[in-house]
Amino acid sequence: MPHPDPIAFVHTLRWSDLDDTHRLQVKLNLLDLLAIAVAGTQTRLSTIIRTHAHEEFGGTQPVLFDGRKASASGVALATGMTIDSIDGHDGFNPAKGHIGCPLLAAMLPLAHPGMSGAEFLTALVMGYEFGARVSVAQHGTVPDYHTSGSWGAVTGAAAGARMLGLDHDRTRHALGIAEYHGPRSQMMRCIDHPTMLKDGSGWGAMCAVSAVRLAANGFTGAPAITVEQAPDYWADLGERWHVMEQYYKPYPVCRWAQGPIEGVLSLRQRHNLTSDMVERIEVSTFHESTRLATSRPQASDEAQYSTSFPCAVAMVRGDVTPRDIADDALTDPEILRLSANMSMAEDDYANAVFPNTRLAKVTLVLKNGQKLAGDWLEPRWDPTAPPSEDSLREKFHKYAEPILGQTRAGAIEAAIDRLDHTPLSELTKHLYQPINS
Repeated sequence: MPHPDPIAFVHTLRWSDLDDTHRLQVKLNLLDLLAIAVAGTQTRLSTIIRTHAHEEFGGTQPVLFDGRKASASGVALATGMTIDSIDGHDGFNPAKGHIGCPLLAAMLPLAHPGMSGAEFLTALVMGYEFGARVSVAQHGTVPDYHTSGSWGAVTGAAAGARMLGLDHDRTRHALGIAEYHGPRSQMMRCIDHPTMLKDGSGWGAMCAVSAVRLAANGFTGAPAITVEQAPDYWADLGERWHVMEQYYKPYPVCRWAQGPIEGVLSLRQRHNLTSDMVERIEVSTFHESTRLATSRPQASDEAQYSTSFPCAVAMVRGDVTPRDIADDALTDPEILRLSANMSMAEDDYANAVFPNTRLAKVTLVLKNGQKLAGDWLEPRWDPTAPPSEDSLREKFHKYAEPILGQTRAGAIEAAIDRLDHTPLSELTKHLYQPINS
């Protein structure tokens, strides 16, 4: 049986091909991404990158939640890095990264006036399917572990080629340009030394937009190796729907830290503990999680790429929110005490099941000498136990309302709910106005 043609799939998927569960899920994915984008606007990273996009990428496209303008590539850069500035967006376990962030960031500035909401949502579903496969193809064919922006550039270019109506040949070139110039940034380098670089998604989205625009004007760049020379990774295209297999984050930190957080919260609740009763936290988990080793973060970017700090936050505050990994939380003596005292051990069993499963086991050592051992736990909201629709909607309002206000947040949610029956502009008119301080 011949393998599916990924480039044909870019242009042939239709809204009518999707059932109601796929349609609802992509709307919820969009809602979740925008929740994180709203929260991200409050970070120093986002403030810097939006100003940079406006000043260095002159153009006429509105910058998300900003009021200023930039080029399409500049808007993609600013949007991707704003979402990435709060590590709370959806992800795909086999990719060890995030499809939605670079994908949506590339799509928004390429949307043409009058585009239907249904077409935008269809392109978004196509992008999740494309990104799931190109990400795994890249991880399976190169020796180094690169950020989401690397294969995200190819993913965004696929969606952009569809939105601009490129023919088959120019789509090939767009994918080839994006793969060649995509940011092959080393993920573990940023894990070991966390900064504003994050997951490369903004740079990948910027590259995607540039690749599509170049290909539309005749610039050549095919073939994309991950698309055209890795056929086994595409065999189930159009049959298995990876848009239904994304994970979601209850806490705005790296996915690798979320299992340990769950372990802390479980023991805290089960034994009715307060942080002053705990001497130290011990965690057994997989190798990559132990590399999130920043115990005294100086900024939110460092706190998001830590295992010990958000676990300490969870023990002290009973939750981990964007506010708990920034500002005064970074100097909270009790949080810092537990974070500095935490020990992490690499476990062979947890290593063996990574990346499809991210396991952690937590032990709390109390000040009275007692040890409370937890079970092996996975992060919440994995594809095997996904969040309910109500949970994702609640998360949206939790993140968006304090910044946008109830009325505007509600208008965005309502616009997404009916987007398959309205023009895309019914949503974007709420996205491109600045946020009142």
